[in-house]
Amino acid sequence: MRVYENSFILFVTALEYIENNLTEDFSQEDIAANCYCSLSSLQKTWKYCTHLSIKEYITKRRITLAGRDMLQNDCSVLDAAVKYGYNSHEVFTRAFTKVWGIPPSRFKKEWKGNPILYPKLNPEYLEGEVAMNVKKFDVREFYDYLKSQAGTYVLCFDGINLMWVNNELGREAGDKFLIEAFRRINDAALDNMLCLRMGGDEFVMITESTDRELVSKIAKEVLSHNGETTPYNGGEVAVSLWCGALILDEKLKYSKLCKDFDEVMDKARSSGEFEFIN
Repeated sequence: MRVYENSFILFVTALEYIENNLTEDFSQEDIAANCYCSLSSLQKTWKYCTHLSIKEYITKRRITLAGRDMLQNDCSVLDAAVKYGYNSHEVFTRAFTKVWGIPPSRFKKEWKGNPILYPKLNPEYLEGEVAMNVKKFDVREFYDYLKSQAGTYVLCFDGINLMWVNNELGREAGDKFLIEAFRRINDAALDNMLCLRMGGDEFVMITESTDRELVSKIAKEVLSHNGETTPYNGGEVAVSLWCGALILDEKLKYSKLCKDFDEVMDKARSSGEFEFIN
């Protein structure tokens, strides 16, 4: 139990340092010094908790926020590169393309809204074994918005067979799976609809709508692409999703949202169809 507690404290301390300094220049040694631990201990704990290297997490978070800045704040590609610590347009473009699958100039034209592919990890979902539970993302920055949408539908999506893809085809194929799944959801959303990644292969679309027919139409548009493939370095991977819809509770709590998400997705997986709860 003591080892677990120490790992939890180290992970949370490192996570907060990283999140507070994403626009600053810092090294992994700086993170370790802030956590009062060795670099090897930090790297081992981080990998155990997240299945990602520290460098991978920082890159994905910076590129996610850069994408949001370009869409939400009309930030230029060069300004986004500089803000998130890239010393050239070319280096930034390579990093951005690796995360999003397309270069930033094309991203600005094709994506819309506020797409959050890699939100901050949420350590509140640590229960028992660290490595099994650091998977839900922290969407607290959207709480006020979510609360304002009480009584409207949220579309919930869950990837089919992503674990198999990661294990059999590799993490690169898994990343391409996630990008393609998120792209389909983003493409189907109307301009006012916020799309978020909730967990490993879990996404939500805040529809701002009480129209059951409209919500069903959007869901079926996304699901109509099930089985279509997307390329990765080495072949193609088929991408399919389950989908369900729920109504945002007036007394919104993140734990309740996650519980409702799991309920509607269990229902969708059991039936193999688009499902509603509430």
